Amino acid sequence: MRMVDLIEKKKNSEALSEAEISFIVEGFTHGTIPDYQMAAWLMAVCFAGMNEDETAWLTHEMAHSGDVLDLSMISGPTVDKHSTGGVGDKTTLIVAPLAAALGMYVAKMSGRGLSHTGGTIDKLESIQAFETERTRDAFMEQVSTHGVAVVGQSEGLAPADKKMYALRDVTGTVASLPLIASSIMSKKIASGARHIVLDVKVGDGAFMNTLDDARALAKAMVEIGAKLGRSVCAVLSDMDQPLGRAIGNALEVRESIDVLRGGGPADLRDLSVYLTAKLVQLVEGGTLDDATKRVSHALATGAALKKFKEMVISQGGVWGDDEIYPEMHAAPVVRTITMSSAGYLSSIPARALGTIAMQLGAGREEKTSSIDHRVGLILFKKAGDEVRVGDEFAEIHAATEEDADRAALQLAVWMKTSSHAFAKRPLILDEINAFG
Repeated sequence: MRMVDLIEKKKNSEALSEAEISFIVEGFTHGTIPDYQMAAWLMAVCFAGMNEDETAWLTHEMAHSGDVLDLSMISGPTVDKHSTGGVGDKTTLIVAPLAAALGMYVAKMSGRGLSHTGGTIDKLESIQAFETERTRDAFMEQVSTHGVAVVGQSEGLAPADKKMYALRDVTGTVASLPLIASSIMSKKIASGARHIVLDVKVGDGAFMNTLDDARALAKAMVEIGAKLGRSVCAVLSDMDQPLGRAIGNALEVRESIDVLRGGGPADLRDLSVYLTAKLVQLVEGGTLDDATKRVSHALATGAALKKFKEMVISQGGVWGDDEIYPEMHAAPVVRTITMSSAGYLSSIPARALGTIAMQLGAGREEKTSSIDHRVGLILFKKAGDEVRVGDEFAEIHAATEEDADRAALQLAVWMKTSSHAFAKRPLILDEINAFG
């Protein structure tokens, strides 16, 4: 078997066999296939595409190119939830303990944030002494005992995907549906869970800007899961404006705890309940209404908050018995911005606000950038809300007065109002599962 022949085959829009895809992934991972040949094959995939079988085989080979977490020792349903990334998206911090409170087991490996999107691991590391790196034995013991653990992705997890993505990033081959879908799902398959809910973000602050593109990605990922023996559902949710009100790591942890205490922003709470209810359906079947009632009960009784606190303490985080929140540092500069006009807020674009928070230090412009867990934004108003002169619009949490000045000027651009109200886009836009 020769790589040049497989490049030609894909260039001519011919389907590859399972053995041929295995040859490509194994050869590239171990260095016997050079970057220039792999880049040529990736470009051919961008133009010619891959069928469902090819995409599933590629995902399987990437997942098994390194460590694969074996969760068979856990005597209960293993679940996972993945988001394609957005601004203010802290649902993992809510969904994971909610699922655990309902008898599911969440052995979750999460990533860090990049650019305007946040990362779950960055959020959790804002908690004093919280450990996001655990030995496999300690990780599995915590999941078995408490039902939930969230750690950083292992370096040995899907190494073929890491190597392939690095090459795609510099060769203009990122924007390929089968390559995107297999990249995401390879890490989910390697993480070992049998039931997976995918939160596919749609809109200004999302990787997928249009509903049609998001549907295509969701469908591809659900089909991969079905072919590889996983129970998968994809929920398409709005990301035209930030989710919740907090943008920034420590601020988002506090807001997540507010939801776990029965409060918090309605959009964040509703989406978290919906995603968890879909996990219940994947595991147990039944109606969405019944599943939602069970999830809402776990939230109302404090069972989910208890699980979250167990997880924080088990992973070394500092959380006093009588404290509402775990120990986290606060930004030294806090400034409130107020409205200078009345009407209805026209737009709160997720990407722009995520970028402002990133420039305050809450996110990374590059993978090697350091972040400041204390800083970020809190929004008091959302797009479509009616406002009056003097109403609080946002709160800036900054490291310096100069940073706060810059953020205030940037926020002023998005304080535009209209004399007419407009219909808000639904939070849940669509849903795709293995049955259509």
